Amino acid sequence: MSGLAALLAGHNPPDLYRWHNAAHVPDVQHAVEHAGWRFVSFDGWTVEDRAGFLKGATSALALPDKAAESLDAFAAGLRDVPDGDCAGLVLLWDGWGPLARADTECFEEARDCLQARARDRSDRPFAVLLRGEGPDLDAPELPAPTHH
Repeated sequence: MSGLAALLAGHNPPDLYRWHNAAHVPDVQHAVEHAGWRFVSFDGWTVEDRAGFLKGATSALALPDKAAESLDAFAAGLRDVPDGDCAGLVLLWDGWGPLARADTECFEEARDCLQARARDRSDRPFAVLLRGEGPDLDAPELPAPTHH
C-alpha cells in the first residue's frame, strides 16, 4: 500500500486517483483510519446510471438526502461531507467501471465533482481512489510520483 501510505503521510496531494490494489476493504480501512483519516467505501459494481450513483454515493458519504437529487446538489454536498476530527477523508470507489461504461456522461460529471472536491485545498484533504477495471481515464495513478 505504498502509494496509499504516501498519500496519507502527505507526500502525494489529495486527488482522484486510479488505484490498482487488491487489498481487502477492511485492510484498506484499517490503514486509512490508523493514519487518522476517515474511510468511506462505495461499492459501485452494480451502479450503471445517474440515480444509482447519486443514491449510493450520497449514502456512503453520509450526505443529506437532498444531495442525491442531482449532480449539482451532490457537488454542493461534498463541500460539507462529514469527516469528524479526522485529518482528511479517503473515498474508495470500488467498481467505477460499470458506470463509466453504461453512462459515460454521468461518470464524467461525477468524476469532475469528486476531483474538484479533492483538489480544493481550502478544506480538509479529500482523496478518491478508483479501484477496478474501466475505460481509459485521464487520472493519476497511485503510487504517484512524490514531489519534494
